[in-house]
Amino acid sequence: MRLHRIVFFILIVVLVLSGCGENKIKNPLNWSVPDFNYQNQNGEEFGLKDLEGKVWLADFIFTNCDDVCWPMTANMKKLQDKAEEEGIENIQFVSFSVDPAIDTPEVLIEFADKFQVDYSNWHFLTGYSQEEIEQFALENFNEIVVKPESGDQVVHGTSFYLVDQEGYIMKRYTGLNEIPMEEIIRDIQTLQ
Repeated sequence: MRLHRIVFFILIVVLVLSGCGENKIKNPLNWSVPDFNYQNQNGEEFGLKDLEGKVWLADFIFTNCDDVCWPMTANMKKLQDKAEEEGIENIQFVSFSVDPAIDTPEVLIEFADKFQVDYSNWHFLTGYSQEEIEQFALENFNEIVVKPESGDQVVHGTSFYLVDQEGYIMKRYTGLNEIPMEEIIRDIQTLQ
């Protein structure tokens, strides 16, 4: 009888412990983001070192966008608000401009202010060449960014990317339509 209780207790402990420590994203992409150092909306240097130890959600937008960037930024703002409601503290939001010649820090602030973003954990980045952001997006996020020679619109994807504390892209989500808000929040919490 005593042996049965010991075996039962050990099984319970094993089951509980196997449920703990499952702080993993299922089928992670595991794409590494290399070191970068750009400029944020305040004109200050901002890079991967500023994101070390933090979970972050990234996207690619530009302020002169005629279509997708406005709803993407509105959706990212909803996620920022939802993360705050859930008490998630170790989260950062990063929007890379895909039109850096136009998107100066001042222009980025003017754009972001329209969404009433909280700048304490949302960084709008610029300060690189067009060629640099096109290469950075393609090589690290598998995101196509192309600014045609004519016109003022930049071709780019509409994904949100979840990056872990060590700079690895874990997941990609749609950033435009039918955003999986609950899934994104749950995945952020999983990485905390």
